[in-house]
Amino acid sequence: MPALVRYMLSRLCIGFALGAASTVAVLLLEPSAFGAPLGPLEILLVIYSIGAAFALGYLATALAWENTER
Repeated sequence: MPALVRYMLSRLCIGFALGAASTVAVLLLEPSAFGAPLGPLEILLVIYSIGAAFALGYLATALAWENTER
C-alpha cells in the first residue's frame, strides 16, 4: 500500500475512534444532551456523524502540523 494511503487511513481511523469514544462518553454521562431520548438507530447515526467529523478534523490537523520532509 502506498505511504500516503496508509498515512491517510491511519489518521482517519484514529480520528473516528476518538470521535466515537467521545460521543459514547457524552451519551453515557448526559443522555439528555441531544434532546429527546434516542433509539438505537439514532444513537448509531449520532456516533457515526460525530466520528466522521473528528476523523476529517484529525486528518486535516495531522496534514497541517506534521513535518513530512525527510
